[in-house]
Amino acid sequence: MEGKRELAYFILKRAALSVLVVLGTIIIVFLISHYLSKNPAALWAGPKARPATIAYVINRYGLDKPIWFQLSLFIKDFFTGNYGTDPVTNLPISYEIFLYFPNTIELILTSLVIIVILGVGLGYISAINFGTKKDAAIRILYTGAWAAPTFLVSILAIIIFSSYIPIFPSGGMFSAITIPPTHITGLSILDSLLTLNFPDFFDGIYHIILPALVLAFLNFGIITRISRNGILGVKWLPYVKSARARGLDERSVNRRHILRNGLVESNTVIAVMFGWLITGDVVVEEIFSWPGIGKFAYTAIANDDYPVLIFIVIVFTILVIVANLIADIMYATLDPRIRLGGEE
Repeated sequence: MEGKRELAYFILKRAALSVLVVLGTIIIVFLISHYLSKNPAALWAGPKARPATIAYVINRYGLDKPIWFQLSLFIKDFFTGNYGTDPVTNLPISYEIFLYFPNTIELILTSLVIIVILGVGLGYISAINFGTKKDAAIRILYTGAWAAPTFLVSILAIIIFSSYIPIFPSGGMFSAITIPPTHITGLSILDSLLTLNFPDFFDGIYHIILPALVLAFLNFGIITRISRNGILGVKWLPYVKSARARGLDERSVNRRHILRNGLVESNTVIAVMFGWLITGDVVVEEIFSWPGIGKFAYTAIANDDYPVLIFIVIVFTILVIVANLIADIMYATLDPRIRLGGEE
């Protein structure tokens, strides 16, 4: 009972801190956007805005009011989902974000599955074969992948697997002749499966594989390294030696005693990895023409679409904060010493 109370207190404390960080992020982004130009209204209205449009923006966002009033209105609009209108498309910004965001989620989740399988598997092989050529080769592989430029890997993947060996499409989410599936969750591939629309489902899988593999290749290294270090950290502990002394075969020792206990940190990093992938897939989505929030952000940058960029930055930051909160909770659940402040 005492442990549950400590865990609940830890979660509440972390959640409260996360809320404060979110508020701080909103305030910082607001101040940057406000002082980025001598005329914030013109910045928000867009580079081609007419005087009447600028006047509307001034009135809509209270830009002729004191700074504290503008900030309170900005915070209220954010939490009520009233993000204003995109000056480039004339569509509500909230609508555009919720339109593109599910596509990014599908790409990120697919990449994350590949990262976990690849990262944990290679980390296990590297640790079990510590000091051998296999270990060295895997370390070189994940270090090189981690250091590789995103745009270069994406372009090479398209050249190799879409041109020289044409086994995957070079971009897009579905084929041009594919009719979008019925909207249920907003996740198109999942919706096609839920509606038993198997042609759309397999077409979506076919298109998502290459960009997901590129994202996974660029990011599997961190999971591999942490898995390797975690497994090495328990490989020579007394209870592992005791298991061997009891006559257990090496495969059972590796699987039941080393692998399971060596992946505690890897489990928590997976949540953090989700936040990294969300903010790091902008280039991949643009190169592969994947209609996600990353490509939407890239287009906003190219068009100097500041109202859209402001809210995308905040949304990205909140997702990273939430991912870190989930990681903290998972770590505290798996390792009680964390919620006790590391006293034990």
